[in-house]
Amino acid sequence: MTQERIVRAVVILAGAVFLVAGVWAFGWPRHFYDTVAPYPPFNLHLFHDAGAFQLGIAAALLGSLLWRDALFVALLGGSAGTVVHAISHIVDRDLGGNPSDPYTLSLLALIVVAGAVLRWRWRDG
Repeated sequence: MTQERIVRAVVILAGAVFLVAGVWAFGWPRHFYDTVAPYPPFNLHLFHDAGAFQLGIAAALLGSLLWRDALFVALLGGSAGTVVHAISHIVDRDLGGNPSDPYTLSLLALIVVAGAVLRWRWRDG
């Protein structure tokens, strides 16, 4: 096995782990807590945020297998993470935090996604 194949296998494995963990933590936070991370007390929003950031890492890792443009891949991971993070704050708005969080985090997500779209349209290759 060549070094390139080993590296690609590591990226696929890590990307899959972060993808599964991210979907699990965000979609089924109580089950994730009970199974993987039983550090009391359970905090729903913490697991939503953890899932969001794991999904961003997964998008960057797996995106790197498809695109060589580092800026685009970084923006792809950032987009995935910030969009799901904004959703987390919208869904959990009654659990605490600042009342402005859903708006400011959604704005940040839109900015990062806009950057990704612009880079996609004018990327180097």
